[in-house]
Amino acid sequence: MFGQYGIQIGPLSIHYYALILMAGILVAAWLTAWRAKRAGHDPQYVWDGLIYVIIPAVVGARLYHILTPSPSAVALDGVTPLTTAYYLAHPLEMLAIWNGGLGIYGAVVGGVFGAVYYARRQHLNLLRWLDFVAPAVLVGQAIGRWGNFVNNELYGAPSTLPWAIYIPPERRVPGYQGFSTFHPLFLYESIMSLIACGILLLVERRARNWLRPGDLALIYLILYPIERFLLDFVRLDSNGFGPLTTAQMVSLLTCLGAALVLAIRHRSSAVTASKAAT
Repeated sequence: MFGQYGIQIGPLSIHYYALILMAGILVAAWLTAWRAKRAGHDPQYVWDGLIYVIIPAVVGARLYHILTPSPSAVALDGVTPLTTAYYLAHPLEMLAIWNGGLGIYGAVVGGVFGAVYYARRQHLNLLRWLDFVAPAVLVGQAIGRWGNFVNNELYGAPSTLPWAIYIPPERRVPGYQGFSTFHPLFLYESIMSLIACGILLLVERRARNWLRPGDLALIYLILYPIERFLLDFVRLDSNGFGPLTTAQMVSLLTCLGAALVLAIRHRSSAVTASKAAT
């Protein structure tokens, strides 16, 4: 039986959220394998290593959410607010990822740890493979964000624009029960992720001689944080301190850190080339 949030087959519940996330992962893996094959690498490494990346990525994403839950998030009973303290008191609900609650930054950190382990085990050039992955991840994120749509989450401020989406009363952020339609923040992020993917591919094509292994991954760590930083000004259910949300602070630090590493790498390359020329 098809329900609002999933498919019920006897005692088995298959949530649309999980299906959409899995679709995003598989598409990202297929694109990574395709890019690797075009570059003369064995695409089988992608499929063999997928489990090594997915598990730590999901664990990292869930931990990020548990430590920084959205103010509007509620427990499985549909009433109790989700907080870190609540998770510690109800540890089994930490496993309920079908209820939403996966942080992209935690997924990136966890996925990178898994990739490092797998690359060292298979003696692969990690930086080169991260460059294959970076554009594909943005496509996967663009798909995965539609899981937030079916869960009626990740929406922005109230809006009457033609593309505004209806949010059921029980899913509205406290204080906004009087509004019914909101900015589809998940859609904005999905579109911006595809644009960022296009930028990465354009840079890869036009600046092939300038790029060093790992640069595309660094540019991803600049583009996506900018995207998230901007969108959080519209988002309602974010926690934080002062004028910025937690996600914005993480985005700012990530973007600046990646930009600094990129600049240092190419400055050192320029200095080396200059010395070689003289």
